[in-house]
Amino acid sequence: MTTLGGGRQRLAQQVIDQLRGQIETGKLRVGDQLPTEPQLEATFGVSRTVVREAIADLRSAGFVKPIQGKGVFVADPKAHSVLSLTPVEIKSIPETLELLEFRMAAEGEAAAIAAYRRTAEQEAAIREANRRMANLIETGQQTVEADYAFHMAIAAATNNRFYVDVLRHFGPRAIPRGQFPTLPEANDRDYLQKVYAEHVEILSAIADQDPERARQAMRAHMLASQRRYRMLAEQQ
Repeated sequence: MTTLGGGRQRLAQQVIDQLRGQIETGKLRVGDQLPTEPQLEATFGVSRTVVREAIADLRSAGFVKPIQGKGVFVADPKAHSVLSLTPVEIKSIPETLELLEFRMAAEGEAAAIAAYRRTAEQEAAIREANRRMANLIETGQQTVEADYAFHMAIAAATNNRFYVDVLRHFGPRAIPRGQFPTLPEANDRDYLQKVYAEHVEILSAIADQDPERARQAMRAHMLASQRRYRMLAEQQ
């Protein structure tokens, strides 16, 4: 149970690497349709959740695009890159990766500490922040501030002011998509629902007072972000 998040992230990365390799070598060409989710599950021997995470990341990086009612098709990643990132955003990628690396260490431990120290009121605050984010996704509004509030509520639940101080120092810019407003995923409902689902796993572990599961859920959340921005860096 404690390695579920990290294991799923590694499996998703394997699927990403193989599909991306097929795209870059021409085995899958622009306009080709990807196999269905059940076919990908069988091919790679992974769960549907892993397949969906891999496709979501390939989509956010511009390698594939879904067409409603038809399936997922190979896109032109070079064209996507030109359209999606400004020079300022490109320069922000290395700092974003460094910040995610730092947050993984700090917030992974914060989640674990919050799991055994949080009060009922602090758990309610975390839950409320996540509920607010869900409502904003549903109504198509900006979610960066609510996302940041969720992480701040976890820091507060450690009852250690240094975790709060560190996250407050970064402010909402700690949420990577706030620094990349032209990326399609910044306002993509499917992507934001995936982020919300990761938050739900973190919240569930904290509510259950399971420190190791909370730590792993937070690390998996950060690893997923790292993976997306590394792919963006490689495209530049």
